[in-house]
Amino acid sequence: MAYDVVVLGSGPGGYVAAIRASQLGFKTAVIEKESLGGICLNWGCIPTKALLKSAQVFEYIKHSKDYGIEASGTADFSAVIKRSRGVADKMSKGVTFLMKKNKIDVIMGFGKLKAKGQIEVKSADGKTQIVEAKHIILATGGRSRELPSLKIDGKKIIGYREAMVLPQQPKSMIVVGSGAIGVEFGYFYATLGTKVTIVEFMDRIVPVEDEEISKELAKNFKKNGIEIMTSSEVTSVDTGGNGVKAKVKTKDGEVTLEADVVLSAVGVAANIEGIGLEELGVKTEKGKIAVDKYYKTNVQGVYAIGDCVPGQALAHVASKEGIICVESIAYGEKKYNHQPEALDYGNVPGCTYCTPEIASVGLTEKQAKDAGYEIKVGKFPLSAAGKASAAGHNEGFIKVIFDAKYGEWLGTHMIGYNVTEMIAETVVARKLETTYHEVLDSIHPHPTMSENIKEAIEVAYGEAIHI
Repeated sequence: MAYDVVVLGSGPGGYVAAIRASQLGFKTAVIEKESLGGICLNWGCIPTKALLKSAQVFEYIKHSKDYGIEASGTADFSAVIKRSRGVADKMSKGVTFLMKKNKIDVIMGFGKLKAKGQIEVKSADGKTQIVEAKHIILATGGRSRELPSLKIDGKKIIGYREAMVLPQQPKSMIVVGSGAIGVEFGYFYATLGTKVTIVEFMDRIVPVEDEEISKELAKNFKKNGIEIMTSSEVTSVDTGGNGVKAKVKTKDGEVTLEADVVLSAVGVAANIEGIGLEELGVKTEKGKIAVDKYYKTNVQGVYAIGDCVPGQALAHVASKEGIICVESIAYGEKKYNHQPEALDYGNVPGCTYCTPEIASVGLTEKQAKDAGYEIKVGKFPLSAAGKASAAGHNEGFIKVIFDAKYGEWLGTHMIGYNVTEMIAETVVARKLETTYHEVLDSIHPHPTMSENIKEAIEVAYGEAIHI
């Protein structure tokens, strides 16, 4: 079986790369060990958003009187899980359709680099076959990272996969780590009635975000009954009893927490073991595959994209990397008329889908100051936003950061209702090197959430109308 391009892994990096390769005239195949769509469609981005939507609907019901409506109801945990799995299954079937539409062969099994231009694929029944390709793209993704003190057993100490399909709702849960995975699941379970405690090693939750974003989310979570422990570390977990007992080292001494289950949400580890990197001499650095700006490894004909390479472990990053990688290959073979532009990792948006949502791109205020910029900062509270008040969600704010000298848009940081749908404006504007003046000269519709970006810029430049 010989191909021009073979992609190992069918997540949002792999299947997108395969489709683009087929569009550019390459004979293409995808090798997948489990389900088309990878972690994102089956166990990550999509099913988690389905769970979060159920939590949000339940929250609306609990607060229906605030909208002038009498309503009541209970959350059927198993039905919520079932809906989430149904959404994931539908999306995976959609990828199957796209593979057929684009005439991409799908080879099910575990793939391993065998020799130059060859991948050995072992199917579930133990049979093996050799697949040959001129270009091999590794898109093997990632998995829950494990701490030595927090080994996942799938029952009492769980990762994100188990958290999506628990057979019954726990009465209490300890969430270790407060990145996107931690706070999203923390919000989901707390909203459905689980007593949630978040333990974070750093001195604030969502530590990659702007400091004011962290404070605002912590305030909202505490208001909704979520306990937060920062500057804290789980040193050991006892699973011998009915539940779990976690010893937590804090700045004030050691405490013991008890709960039904512990969710480990301490990051993502790349899936690079057992795929033949050592046999071919593919270079790795700090647990990731080393690549250049067009995702070439040090071995000719082997490329890597997505969570298994350095850069943000995000679905949209993997997709873009896949497109750049394939277009660069096509350019080298004169199937594409220009070398693609390398990805600007400084202009990648990040979104967190708890309530309130978080969306950000570019430099935080601290990063901008540390980089030596003289800055203008504008912060517009959503309590002053008409659409947010009408929606019953006026918590949060929009914060923009500009270079005072040239008006360059350095960063945007938002927390509040539906803000993940708004961050793309900043991404496009920064790509186009738009200044504050051009944004203020562009009409934003009223009433919308997006108009509050313009309001924040007005604050930065002393032209605020509504506060």
